[in-house]
Amino acid sequence: MKVQIWSDIACPFCYIGKKQLETALEQFPHKEQVEVEFKSFELDPNAPVAVDYDVHDMLVKKYGMSRSRAIAMNEQVKQAGKEKGIDFQFDPLVLTNTFDAHQLAQYAGKMGKGDLVMGELFQAYFTDGKHVGDRQTLLDIAEKAGLDQNEVQKVLDGQEFADDVREDEKEARQLGISAVPFFLINDKYSVAGAQPADTFLRALETAWTEEAVQTEKAADASFEEACADGVCAVPSPKEEV
Repeated sequence: MKVQIWSDIACPFCYIGKKQLETALEQFPHKEQVEVEFKSFELDPNAPVAVDYDVHDMLVKKYGMSRSRAIAMNEQVKQAGKEKGIDFQFDPLVLTNTFDAHQLAQYAGKMGKGDLVMGELFQAYFTDGKHVGDRQTLLDIAEKAGLDQNEVQKVLDGQEFADDVREDEKEARQLGISAVPFFLINDKYSVAGAQPADTFLRALETAWTEEAVQTEKAADASFEEACADGVCAVPSPKEEV
């Protein structure tokens, strides 16, 4: 079973949603048979790498609210994260462009470490106050995840996974995804937003049950085809040379 997750490193609800899915998977008896794939989504593709204002002022500019209201909203998110084991630290948070971070995540996914690297990116951005648009920060995260720094350097220098990032974003547009996080299970069942773990668990169970039924039907159809007219066909033995 496959779970695809469109998310952005700069999205606090994507971090919460990741934790909620992990909680659901811990309760799911078929966890080891679930593949999780992170898909790229930029909330602001045109964001500069260097930003001279903080996350509170970003909300002021974006939504036209007062700074005190923006701080209060971020405090609400912080408390929501605390309940899920996330230590949001918004004051030292460094706003930046996340495109290169997505390239790193794409490469990590190819190396079987996509989930690990996304977790490290979220931690660096939202808790540690690291600049995830900075090349050295990304190399440090890669090293921590056990990835080869020289290979990651080549990936970032050559923009090797740029097309992969854009392809994910194109797919999101085709699916009508305009906000993240967005979870797609087995290309059929979707969960939008950082929903409670129980919601994810129900979606996983539904998808698993349906997949099991389809597999059983396919097996029955195969049996019926091989055993037409009351006679079961078996492969003829190979002639000895």
